[in-house]
Amino acid sequence: MDMKLEVVVVPVSDVDRSKNFYEKLGFRQDIDLKVNENFRVVQFTPPGSYASIHIGKGITSAAPGSLQNAYLIVNDIEEAHADLVRRGVSVSDVFHRGPKGPEPGRAPEPGDYSSFVTFTDPDGNSWLVQEIKKRLPGRANSELLQSEVTGLMLETLKSTAAAHGEHEKQIGKPDPEWPVWYAEHMAQTLADAGFHIIRPPAPAK
Repeated sequence: MDMKLEVVVVPVSDVDRSKNFYEKLGFRQDIDLKVNENFRVVQFTPPGSYASIHIGKGITSAAPGSLQNAYLIVNDIEEAHADLVRRGVSVSDVFHRGPKGPEPGRAPEPGDYSSFVTFTDPDGNSWLVQEIKKRLPGRANSELLQSEVTGLMLETLKSTAAAHGEHEKQIGKPDPEWPVWYAEHMAQTLADAGFHIIRPPAPAK
């Protein structure tokens, strides 16, 4: 029987203050249910996540700020850092785990599971943002793979669009063969990331 993590309760002291913070963070608000003066639950879901968080009143006996190092997974740690800064979140510099502990900058490639930034909400609940481009064998499922492939394809489309724009500048005219350019660039990026494209057998003549 599957058991999927659905919700993590984040203990807070001021619901509206925390609500504003997680909205600023870019989390999607799903519900804001106020039953009475003693019970309120607000659900947020991080972008691309299958699990959500609950903040509220009367939903936990844990002390506000006691949630530490909850993990958020991203495909590009430097892009995630820039996005958090852009949203006005006080976030650490990018760091990685070296042989003697944390070291500045992202981990040398391949650096999956080793590059991080961290930030806290207004109560001191801490979040650890971790870069994972390719998961360890046995750790991936269809939903995770779909999310990671979607992120990789988006990243590939962005880089391909930029490269093709430079190509068109060089030739001085629109490139009518742009689908071929895009297809070749994206196929190579997927191959470099470890995805193997299985071609169907040629039809018998």
